[in-house]
Amino acid sequence: MSHFSRNLAFSALLAGAALAFSASALAEDRGPLRVGTESSYAPFEFTQDGKLVGFDIDLAEAVCQELGYQIEWVQMPFDGLIPAMLTSQVDMAVASFTVTEERAKRINFSDPYYRSGITFVVRADDADKYAAGADALKGKQLCAQLGSVSAMKAETLSPGMVTTFNDAYAGYLELKQGGCEAMVNDRPVNQYFIKTSKGAEGLLELAQVMDAEDMAMVIPKGNEELLAEVNKALAALKANGKYDELYTKWFGEAPKAK
Repeated sequence: MSHFSRNLAFSALLAGAALAFSASALAEDRGPLRVGTESSYAPFEFTQDGKLVGFDIDLAEAVCQELGYQIEWVQMPFDGLIPAMLTSQVDMAVASFTVTEERAKRINFSDPYYRSGITFVVRADDADKYAAGADALKGKQLCAQLGSVSAMKAETLSPGMVTTFNDAYAGYLELKQGGCEAMVNDRPVNQYFIKTSKGAEGLLELAQVMDAEDMAMVIPKGNEELLAEVNKALAALKANGKYDELYTKWFGEAPKAK
């Protein structure tokens, strides 16, 4: 190779390295993205050994990595997440938000990333009494998580007879202690609690599944750029297999094809 060719090749190498460095620097320059969540909703978001874990947590971190952001988690009660976003305390929120028309008036939803349904957890001794599910539980005292779609569903079944809690575990505890007749919650959360929690002894999930609805990430209106980026990242994670990997990790099976 001639001296000129070597110089040309070296220059091309330097240019490539500079381009790679610039791309890396650009990602780092984006700074942190403040993401709000509520950490008592296993297997979506919860604390284990002092660390935030769960399907939503892994997925949001993968989205931020795809976009070149450093994620900064901000934990608060579920019913405070949208107000926090509307007052710019967080940039977005990821906490198993069910897509509803009412919420969509205030915020933007990303493309859906999970489809869930609502089930009931009751005391095992009451399983026969409430085997009919919603019909049998109408007019009964119910428990649910504050601000959730499950709480809204519970209110339609038993108006004025729903006790809500900042975290789901407190609702299960209230059920065990006889303070309500059923805990109304998303099916994966109920199932994870029954399978993994010592506090689930004496409780069981009824077979009925109601109101399969989509879950999505939540982004402020007016930040359409971030919304488009998040949707693009979600699509990329589904295309490259990362989404399937995380889904299988937390739910024990591959996502069902639509």
